[in-house]
Amino acid sequence: MLRSHNEVRRQAGVRPLAWSDRLTAQAQDWANTLLASGKFAHRPHSATGENLFEIRGASATPAEVVAAWAAEASDYDYGSNLCHGMCGHYTQLIWKTTKEVGCAVAKSGNREVWVCEYAPPGNYIGQRPY
Repeated sequence: MLRSHNEVRRQAGVRPLAWSDRLTAQAQDWANTLLASGKFAHRPHSATGENLFEIRGASATPAEVVAAWAAEASDYDYGSNLCHGMCGHYTQLIWKTTKEVGCAVAKSGNREVWVCEYAPPGNYIGQRPY
């Protein structure tokens, strides 16, 4: 997961992230909560950035999860700093001031929920990710 994150960040010209066990524990807690509740939503009032991924009827690899978020790059226009579609997962992934990441997955039956937590968070309105 970290390798996939850092490859996307390298391509964007930003520094690599470090793995955080603290953020991993937070991500695991939220992934477990989402799986148990049947919901799929961001943690309310979180002090960290967060990316979510859900798949049903199959399994995903860490590389596939990060690739899905990175694919949103096509919706982001750096010149205007605007998103034309969905790009918040991508911009959090490459946010230049983010230094740490921790990720986890929860699985049950035919459902997987992936959560990554980022510190410091990104996606501040009006600011460019890099």
